[in-house]
Amino acid sequence: MASSFLGVGHYTLELARALALNFPKDQFELVSPKPFAGSVVEENELSNLTFVKARSSSIRGHWWSVGLPLYARRASFDLFHGTNFELPLWQHRRSVLTVHDLSTLLYPELHRQPLVRRARVRLPLAVKMATAIVTPTETVKRELCQHLKVKPEKVIAIHEAPRTVFRSVPDTESGAIRNRLGVEDDFLLFVGTLEPRKNLLTLLKALAQIVRDTSLRPQLVIAGGEGWLMSETESIVKSSGISERLLFTGYLQDEGLRALYSSCKAFIYPSIYEGFGLPPLEAMACGAPVIASRIAALQEVLGDAAILIDPLDNDSLARAIVDLFERDQRCQEMRSAGLEHAARFSWDQTARLTHEVYERVVGKKK
Repeated sequence: MASSFLGVGHYTLELARALALNFPKDQFELVSPKPFAGSVVEENELSNLTFVKARSSSIRGHWWSVGLPLYARRASFDLFHGTNFELPLWQHRRSVLTVHDLSTLLYPELHRQPLVRRARVRLPLAVKMATAIVTPTETVKRELCQHLKVKPEKVIAIHEAPRTVFRSVPDTESGAIRNRLGVEDDFLLFVGTLEPRKNLLTLLKALAQIVRDTSLRPQLVIAGGEGWLMSETESIVKSSGISERLLFTGYLQDEGLRALYSSCKAFIYPSIYEGFGLPPLEAMACGAPVIASRIAALQEVLGDAAILIDPLDNDSLARAIVDLFERDQRCQEMRSAGLEHAARFSWDQTARLTHEVYERVVGKKK
């Protein structure tokens, strides 16, 4: 298995830990050309899970085409799982590939062009090379079969899950973190990289409409690292008169996110496209009422436990937010529904289903 521990790396680490825990007779190895965080290695108590910093290629940026194939040639393993659409190039080993989404292919205008060009080269090749493919939703499976002409029997949809760190915490714990960050009592929360696909623009327009047309003055807390192509969003912030109601926290560690998830009035996720959508599920696991986009993957993952709106309709989003502020009973119902729904997902289940794919690929099950 291979990946780093940001974004997709969380999937890799949680899956590896759950696999090692549930299948103690198997050996699992995480390989990366970059050093692993010290805490990740130190906290590992599973004897059948090891972390390997592989010697990368001396040619900068050629891990996929040179370093990884060289490592695979030297290493001894029964199966390779590429957790971020990367397989050892030129190596014909039994392999499983995870394709998290097709965003770079379906929405190229929302991404940096070098990333789009890389995906257009690597993804079709990796999909062709893989023995089996895992997607996080049936939605991505359908997209993969349609746009890259993959046979449906080659693809298995396996849901991901919130990490166990995301659970509801009392006000005493969340309050201390909110005070440190400057977060008010009744606040809305947005979590995600600041990039066009996450569609912060619609949320800002909705907030401006609420401030303009109602007596509500909610604070919007925006937690996420800086992304790209955000000039239109920055323009809206400057021209709409809501800048004093915005709090940009930057990237937050899990404890900070958990505190905000647990205490927000509503978690808003107006993304234009997702392959799965972990943040709203994590928010639900902490007891947050969730308003999210009515797009295929989020409908599949969140079901009836979230309020779903058209991601480009700021009027509908504004009405949904106002409704939660005005109807406390509705808020409580959404909190309970979200907690119950999120509890249906677990990394143990994800690991067991993924292991079934491994067994099928290596021939232990026909």
